[in-house]
Amino acid sequence: MSPALLFCILIAYFALLLGVARATARGANNDSFFIGNKSSNWMLVAFGMVGTTLSGATFISVPGAVGADGFGYAQILIGYVIGYVAVAFLLLPLYYRLRLTSIYHYLDVRLGRRAYQSGAGFFILSRLFGATARLYLVVAVLQTIILDGLGVPFWLTTLVILGMILLYTYQGGVKTIVWTDTLQTTCMLAGLFACVAFLLGRLDLTIPQALQQMQQQGLARVFTHDPNSPGFWLKQVVAGAFIVVTMTGMDQEMMQKTISVKTLGDSQKNLLTLTAVLVVVLGAFLFLGGLLYLYAPVAGVTATGDKIFPAVVMGHLPAAVQIVFLVALISALFPSADGAITALTSTFCIDILGIQRRDDLSEAARVRLRRHVHLAFAVLFLAMVLVFKWVDNPSMIVVILKLASYTYGPLLGLFAFGMMTTRTLQDRLVPVVTVGAPILCALLEYHQHALLGSYRLGLELLIVNGALVFAGLFAISRPATASPAVAGVRITNDV
Repeated sequence: MSPALLFCILIAYFALLLGVARATARGANNDSFFIGNKSSNWMLVAFGMVGTTLSGATFISVPGAVGADGFGYAQILIGYVIGYVAVAFLLLPLYYRLRLTSIYHYLDVRLGRRAYQSGAGFFILSRLFGATARLYLVVAVLQTIILDGLGVPFWLTTLVILGMILLYTYQGGVKTIVWTDTLQTTCMLAGLFACVAFLLGRLDLTIPQALQQMQQQGLARVFTHDPNSPGFWLKQVVAGAFIVVTMTGMDQEMMQKTISVKTLGDSQKNLLTLTAVLVVVLGAFLFLGGLLYLYAPVAGVTATGDKIFPAVVMGHLPAAVQIVFLVALISALFPSADGAITALTSTFCIDILGIQRRDDLSEAARVRLRRHVHLAFAVLFLAMVLVFKWVDNPSMIVVILKLASYTYGPLLGLFAFGMMTTRTLQDRLVPVVTVGAPILCALLEYHQHALLGSYRLGLELLIVNGALVFAGLFAISRPATASPAVAGVRITNDV
């Protein structure tokens, strides 16, 4: 299929997104942008969040990783289920009780202003790295299959895609994203299951027969039993649970959509429904990866990792399947970037600039400021994607989870300290602790050969990071003079 035709499909898809954005952004204000006026339908939010949670990294990297790790990602998936239940019944009640727009305001209420700003700062750092890594992966694939053939440079491709995202999120924010994510999730899942069905047909296999062949070739192995391995099953399950607690429950982008639902009960239904859907969808992605590695030798494809899925589809499958793949890939791209830019804008405006606390700003001035911040983050996204292009990595899902271990660890420690103790902090020392812990983790990982022998750190580094922050906060704290009645009562003093 010609790059020009594929480019036309890309433009048509974007035009559809703009139409949805135009219809949903009528009468939008800052409340619409930040929390969708607290009127989002929980079923739409749950379905749309599937696309945000999975992203282009999942679409490309999870099937690609089957060649090296088999179905090992299922170990993390077990942990995800545990994590989502914890978020639904531990964190959501707290957020609704305090009626939060930004979840990091809890840290201000419970621990103090510098804890609040530290939490918001680490979210910005976390989401900036994670979202741009995901965006880079999908832009790189689009560049290879479409734009290189048209002579368009990589930087221009990234600039145009970010411009598209700005156009449909600039006005409506969360109010728009709830609907566009639903559309994009539908297209992504349609592409996933269509590719699975077509590859089964090409291989002339039923699902049980395909699983049997995957098992014979070592592609369907799930559990790693070596405790020293980074992929040891217990490490993966525990890390998966903590990844969800931090990357969903302590992440403004994910919670921004979840708390845009009117009631706590509906919000919990949203999250539990998301969990059930994710189990099915991630299972399908692993199965698709197995099919790709069964089909690759038949088709003479030598690509592995992140490159195998596009190599098989664009080089060996019919035009109709290529179109489905392209639409699904684009649908995986946009939710991972549009929600991130919107959430980063919200966090920076609310938590760093204090836009809702400033009486000197009119509503029109607040909207102008929010739009300027929105544009600035888009420019920052462009710069970060170009950095990832320069660095490059064969498996971006590994890079994303590794970055999360460093940037979400401080959030885990801050929230855990606030919820599990009643102690007050020396607020001015909080940034020292939250910055120092990731540095210690980096030193530990770098010297693990000498310090840990044959043991290799994996995703449990996130837990170690959080534990170091918790210990550091405990060291700079003192017993509360009075116990709070609820977790939302402020009991801190700046010493």
